[in-house]
Amino acid sequence: MIVARLKFQFHLPDCNSLKEKRYLLNSLKDRLRNRFNVALCETGYQDNWRRSEIGLVTITGTRRGMDKTMQSLMSFLEREHRVVLMECEKEFY
Repeated sequence: MIVARLKFQFHLPDCNSLKEKRYLLNSLKDRLRNRFNVALCETGYQDNWRRSEIGLVTITGTRRGMDKTMQSLMSFLEREHRVVLMECEKEFY
């Protein structure tokens, strides 16, 4: 069993309030949960409406499965036009 922990930092260029940020992040988090079956939450920059940090955890049975999941997840986030991916930290256990 392989556990991956990821931390993403985003720039949210179109958000002009915390309400807009919350709406955008809830939509993004729901789509990530549904598509990739991951656990995640906002871990930083809660009071800044143009930045966000999301922590994510997922588990797979093999390293090959984890690599495929990570590649699909990164592609998904890079295609998301409402956020700019600034940084990504990965740890595997």
